[in-house]
Amino acid sequence: MKRQKSVLLALGWHDHRLLAGIAAYAAEHHWHISAASITKELAIPWGWSGDGVLAWLAGSDELCEFVQSLHKPTVDFSLRRANLPFTHVVQDHAECARLAADHFIRRGFKNFLFYSDSGNWTFEERGDGFVRAVAKHGHDCTWIRWHSHKSYRKGRGEWTERRAWLAAKIGQAKKPLAVFAANGTLAVEVQEVCDLADIAVPQEVSIIGIEDDLLLPQSSQRPITAVDPDFENLGYQGAAWLDRMMNGIKVDPTPIRIPPTRIIARRSTDITAVNHPGVAKALRFIAEHFSENIDIDTVARTAGISRRGLHQAFIEHLGLTPGEHIRSTRIEHAKRLLGESNNKVESVAFLCGYQSVNSFFIAFKQACGMPPGEFRKQALLGRVLKQDGEIAVA
Repeated sequence: MKRQKSVLLALGWHDHRLLAGIAAYAAEHHWHISAASITKELAIPWGWSGDGVLAWLAGSDELCEFVQSLHKPTVDFSLRRANLPFTHVVQDHAECARLAADHFIRRGFKNFLFYSDSGNWTFEERGDGFVRAVAKHGHDCTWIRWHSHKSYRKGRGEWTERRAWLAAKIGQAKKPLAVFAANGTLAVEVQEVCDLADIAVPQEVSIIGIEDDLLLPQSSQRPITAVDPDFENLGYQGAAWLDRMMNGIKVDPTPIRIPPTRIIARRSTDITAVNHPGVAKALRFIAEHFSENIDIDTVARTAGISRRGLHQAFIEHLGLTPGEHIRSTRIEHAKRLLGESNNKVESVAFLCGYQSVNSFFIAFKQACGMPPGEFRKQALLGRVLKQDGEIAVA
């Protein structure tokens, strides 16, 4: 009988969804998750012996020293210590930023701000990715960092000073403003500051966060649009890479990036920031009729301008053509249907305005890098893992 593999979780930080992904893989492959695992209290199990380690080593130096001393196959879910000789399986932060930028661009925003508050490597990658994604559409992005603010000081006055500083930065920015916050907590902070400063959300300021923090409101009066980072798949894929290593397979040292699944659209971006009446009419028409067999001429007639005029207006105000916007709208709807419904792929194709399954397959693979069936498998895995809850460490 094949010996059961013993795996240690050495997680200086974790999200319950990450643990759920690890648990799903462990159950499928009959792993033993060691009782010495570190998931709640940082009690180092010096002397542990097993087959492999799943770690998050961005924090404690002692935990890092311990994992290195084991000389076991190891996957690190962080890149803070990228020089360590481990396999790094991490979020694709640049793709998270691109999703956020595209969401704003499709709504016609031209004024962008990225907000972070520390030198965290994840924040830097998200900020760099957002600035680059916005620049591809011909726009600039202001990046504000609280930690680099000259009057920054620790102590009782920091919170008040920080709020006043953020309110001033947002108040001075040209409106309508698209704000991408480096994580969920910072997105909540932007919303609270806007409320206190009587800045209307989303009419004056639209907000996107990263749904990696339980503080991100999902059922409040004005919930915040967020990128779903797919922590379940991150945990599952990290475990899968560790399994390969424990089986003797050599892994390329290049960090393995796990992409986010989607944008979760909520009220904080429920607006079209376009002051061109023809483009605004066209956007509304496309949003209401993309599932039908519409063409550019029909959209132009609805907008009350020529086909050429519509093309030029879209390029000027959105940085993309009417055809590109229709395709993007259809693909985003297809991703939601594939991830959240049981409709057959053929049905999804027609519900998204494609006249043949083949044209849908081609368009979806070009846009998402994988066929619809594979996308659905990954989305289904995420749904199952969310229902499983937190891992019980054996």
